[in-house]
Amino acid sequence: MRNRGNSPEEEAPEGVSSSNPFGFTGKASVNLTISAKQFILSGFQELLQSGLVLICTIGVSIRSLLCDQFGLNPQYVEDRISTVFLDGKPVDDIDATTVAGGATVALSGAMPGLVGATLRRKSPLASFRQTISSPSAPQEESKAPGAVLIKVFNILMDELGPLFLGRGVFLPTETLKSFLEKQTSEFWEGCERILIDDKPVYVHFPREKVLAAVETRHGWVHLVVHEEPSPV
Repeated sequence: MRNRGNSPEEEAPEGVSSSNPFGFTGKASVNLTISAKQFILSGFQELLQSGLVLICTIGVSIRSLLCDQFGLNPQYVEDRISTVFLDGKPVDDIDATTVAGGATVALSGAMPGLVGATLRRKSPLASFRQTISSPSAPQEESKAPGAVLIKVFNILMDELGPLFLGRGVFLPTETLKSFLEKQTSEFWEGCERILIDDKPVYVHFPREKVLAAVETRHGWVHLVVHEEPSPV
């Protein structure tokens, strides 16, 4: 899997619509880049579950989005991503389901119980949820720059979280502020290097400076989180 992608930017690529269900404006009022120790990456699971906006090419299949754009190995998709939701509806055929601009794509590993088995892709129990399943026929949608909301759940959070966070995501400043206010000193000590709008934060305990930057800039944050390489 790739875990490197777009660099921090204040605006989405030209042509990305600001009309979407999650209110993404196409611009970031602050750019935050964190190089972190591996152990704190799991701390971002709350954000992965609530959803993060990613810039991509829309009008493509879910498989193309995951493999061609996000760089996932096709075998990984088949083996690990058992359940996919598009705008809240379970998907069976990720090759024949088109991702439109402003879509919400939720990814999950295998879920337990009868409900989990029923929601799983290509499940023999899929007929029981026929009325709520996403239609498999490809939709007429031109390929273009766009934004989607990605949600990740259960075992996939540790596996895919670093990929999406390293690529760069957008989220509302209020959401990030609420998340950061709850973090302990252990979290902040695990942040090896922090950049605000490409400028290093030279303080031992950067919590207040980062929160101040987020609090005073209403709108959206472009967040990039990289794992700091371990010393050789």
